[in-house]
Amino acid sequence: MLNKDQIAKKVSKAVRQYWGVRGKQAIAQGSSTGTKDYGRRGEVTGGKQLDGFVSLAKDLLVSCGLKGTQVFAGRAASEIPGYYRPTKNWDVIAVASSGKSNSGLIACIEIKSLGGPSFGNNFNNRVEEALGNSADVWKAYEREVLPLYPKPFLGYIMLLEEAPASTSAVRISSPHFKVDEIFSSSSYKERMKILCERMIRERAYDAASLILASRMTGVKGKYSEPVGTLTLERFANALCAHIASFLSQLGKNPLI
Repeated sequence: MLNKDQIAKKVSKAVRQYWGVRGKQAIAQGSSTGTKDYGRRGEVTGGKQLDGFVSLAKDLLVSCGLKGTQVFAGRAASEIPGYYRPTKNWDVIAVASSGKSNSGLIACIEIKSLGGPSFGNNFNNRVEEALGNSADVWKAYEREVLPLYPKPFLGYIMLLEEAPASTSAVRISSPHFKVDEIFSSSSYKERMKILCERMIRERAYDAASLILASRMTGVKGKYSEPVGTLTLERFANALCAHIASFLSQLGKNPLI
């Protein structure tokens, strides 16, 4: 398993790549057509900004004891069956290989970012995506669309832009019913913390990581992890424990 310092270096590199790619995409987007996306949308419509975190997730899986040939990323390679839809593309998956066939799903990792200027709309979209994806895969597992063994590990990694709009309290409008008190005077940073912690508590995901990086210092690879229970190191520990359990069962369970 990667140690704390190794993880920190890889996260720093991924953060630096994220902001570097976003800056390049903002410049390049529309250069051929002369049309730019509104606001900062041009920074993210080109994709690739989270590739550093995809590489990090792949490295974590291999460092936990899996073979590189069991780890897949990319739209064509990381599709798995769903229950409410035919397939879902996860950012990184790991499969249990048995001979020439894949006999089980070991892990699925989803990697997302949340940035301005529309933190409100983007936050709601991220919540719906995260919950929908986990509900789909767990129902597929429950209804035996996915193999019974091993039970998959679901992980969620979030990179949140640290900015005044994401760290200041946000007004809540609910004219008909009282909102959960935990959200009172909360910022989007606090709401993302609540989301990640509740997804783990409700077993939607087995582990989650919340990383903050600002536009100004992120290009230098600087970041913070504001919640001790949501660090990448803790995420890696949970992932490796799951994989160790899976590897210990090889040869003991004929269904794997």
